[in-house]
Amino acid sequence: MPELSSIKIEVERLSNILVKAEDCLDLGELNAKIQDLEQIIAQPTFWHNSVTAHQTLQEIQFLNAKKKQYQRSHSILADINAALELLEVTADEQLLQEAQANLTQLQRELETLEIQQLLTQPCDQKGAFLTITAGIGDVDAEDWAFILLKLYHRWALNHNYRPDVVAESDGDIAGIKYAVLEITGHYAYGCLKSEIGTHQLQRLSPFGADKNLKTSLASVEVSPILDESCDFDISQKDLEITLARAKGNVNRTKTWAQVVHLPTGITVFCDSDRSQMENKAKALAILKSKLWALMQAQGVNQISAIQPRQMKSLSNKLIREYILHPNTKVKDLRTLVQTTAVAEVLDGGIDLFIKAYLQQEHQTTVPSQ
Repeated sequence: MPELSSIKIEVERLSNILVKAEDCLDLGELNAKIQDLEQIIAQPTFWHNSVTAHQTLQEIQFLNAKKKQYQRSHSILADINAALELLEVTADEQLLQEAQANLTQLQRELETLEIQQLLTQPCDQKGAFLTITAGIGDVDAEDWAFILLKLYHRWALNHNYRPDVVAESDGDIAGIKYAVLEITGHYAYGCLKSEIGTHQLQRLSPFGADKNLKTSLASVEVSPILDESCDFDISQKDLEITLARAKGNVNRTKTWAQVVHLPTGITVFCDSDRSQMENKAKALAILKSKLWALMQAQGVNQISAIQPRQMKSLSNKLIREYILHPNTKVKDLRTLVQTTAVAEVLDGGIDLFIKAYLQQEHQTTVPSQ
């Protein structure tokens, strides 16, 4: 059976990846950390400090998830090998299909594991706020921004994250001018920081009768969802907070909140919650996240040291082209990775770009031996 030969070759490749992952993971150390945290949680004084308690619970949840992920991959690999042994002596189409399905699942599991091994920065394990802003222009740019919003929403769902649109400004005719997607789950920020920059779409415009070839731009910013361990404060004198006031129809209460950081000009608008206080708190959390990302990008330790003139350098850099006409191609301009599977990419299939970017960054930051 020719299928068996190809499956065996791929299984050997994946087995080697799993062995390398085991070396990096160090199950003995992982189990020891879990046991230490379990002892801390069992202490009667555990909840005296709710901030550290929640951080400890998040850490043990994360470690247990890593352990289960590794165990699940080992189990799938064992099932495939058992099926291959049976298929060597008897032809069984159903068993072959099961082995192929398990192989596909294992490929996805180990692709994710390989990406996670490249995420070693302090906030890589955190969730992410992803901000999409349509380029200045017309309805095509606003429609392109909405397409990107759907792309990242689909990517998040495909990776079992929880995506929530926490702010959105509709376009004049179609699409969006601006949106913030909150993606909750481990490693969301580490993966999506590869998306920071300007994304360019080339297609025949669906708007208007002439169907001209149109180039549209949208920028993407990504910053981590911070917890209480990030202990920097934003001075109240540097904030301008605007809250919606009900006008006319009191039965349609508006609850949006807008926060402006005056020194940098960063503006965050939030209208996803029914509670105005919740919207204000979310806007402040997004602002704090953006300021943290700026401090990291500029290599400074204080908000006051941020240089506003340098703020747009990252999000203004063109990083990827999506060409729908006259041919079809998506190309990353940093890694030069490209694919003709445009529909798959627009449906959230961007892991090939994420992995290539992280590998490139890893190679430039790790000194040669």
